[in-house]
Amino acid sequence: MDFLLFLLFLGACFAAGSTGALFPTGPWYEKLNKPSFTPPNWVFPVMWTTIYVLTAFAASRVAPLEGSAYAMAFWAAQIAFNAVWTPVFFGLRNMKGSLPIMAGLWLSVLGATITHWQLDTLAGLGLLPYLAWVTVAAALNIEIWRLNPDQKPLRPAEL
Repeated sequence: MDFLLFLLFLGACFAAGSTGALFPTGPWYEKLNKPSFTPPNWVFPVMWTTIYVLTAFAASRVAPLEGSAYAMAFWAAQIAFNAVWTPVFFGLRNMKGSLPIMAGLWLSVLGATITHWQLDTLAGLGLLPYLAWVTVAAALNIEIWRLNPDQKPLRPAEL
């Protein structure tokens, strides 16, 4: 594994994750009806930090390998969807509008997991927690939207 590549991918992960600081959960989220399987708040930063480190690890192992184009394309897609979901869900409070983004995130993480695994077993294994977590996140997104039908999204001018 190339350590410089790891740091570059880790930087990309934390840049995407910084949207959480720009669009924090806040009182709006706290007041929403949430499903019984919602993890405690402290779990989210622990999981995302772990996932970002593992995702950077996986990408840094696969990027220099011959035939990694699809793996890197899926990696780029997942980090883009990852960066966009938070501003839509928490910033615009658009639970329904965040669902297609979540679907794209889930599909791109699945694609990254498969293509990384094909090139490097450890890289593929490193992405499995991400696939599991984004599955939970998708279920939360769907259920929070379903449990809060009265919530209207903000318009960008209201931010």
